[in-house]
Amino acid sequence: MINVSDQHAPRSLIVTLYGAYGRFMPGPVPVAELIRLLAAVGVDAPSVRSSVSRLKRRGLLLPARTARGAAGYELSPDARQLLDDGDRRIYPVTPPEDEGWVLAVFSVPESERQKRHVLRSRLAGLGFGTAAPGVWIAPARLYEEARHTLQRLRLDPYVDFFRGEHLGFAATVEAVGRWWDLAAIAKEHEAFLDRHARVLRDWEERADTPPDEAYRDYLLALDSWRHLPYTDPGLPAPLLPEDWPGQRAAAVFRGLHERLRDAGATFAGL
Repeated sequence: MINVSDQHAPRSLIVTLYGAYGRFMPGPVPVAELIRLLAAVGVDAPSVRSSVSRLKRRGLLLPARTARGAAGYELSPDARQLLDDGDRRIYPVTPPEDEGWVLAVFSVPESERQKRHVLRSRLAGLGFGTAAPGVWIAPARLYEEARHTLQRLRLDPYVDFFRGEHLGFAATVEAVGRWWDLAAIAKEHEAFLDRHARVLRDWEERADTPPDEAYRDYLLALDSWRHLPYTDPGLPAPLLPEDWPGQRAAAVFRGLHERLRDAGATFAGL
């Protein structure tokens, strides 16, 4: 099983918990239940409380009372949209090989250069690559999520989106090597495999699936995995180097999801 001392930020684990289980619970998640569920992955109560406070300040969690009057937290509408958008990446289908590209072209006045920095960091965080200064590119299916994100941040007045195909002059397989740092992305996939492939192998050798162990290993794997589909835009296989580790990493996560998610839901109270 995975070592729970491995680095997983409490704030990230709380978001992962809501994405995996919390949003499907009937009503707000009680604070006491958050503390129990985060303790199972090595987070102490003070860290839970301080991380929840930060997520509340960011507008992702809202204080609410359960039907029995207990203090708890529920997702804000913005947070639900973020998780819904994330589902399409975290649990993907095979992308079409000819879907085309979306271009984000932005221009920000020098007097608002901080917004330029935010735009760049958000587009990079959505998996966009850099085609040229002020021109970012991604597979076309990422358009809706990018639109939601930039509208939520009120950055849409500075951006124009275009959809099209790459015609040259360089071959597309060469161009994507300029647009994205594929070597860095591959290293992140390899790191995921180093940490979680052995966890899947251990489970494949077992006949039982104890809910507490399933919950722990699934939540930690999901917390590691859910960032990767934002680093990796999900390029079609013909545009990627041979023996690309992304497919293997996705297969490991899929195996853990299929084996552990539902058993973990029992521990989470679903």
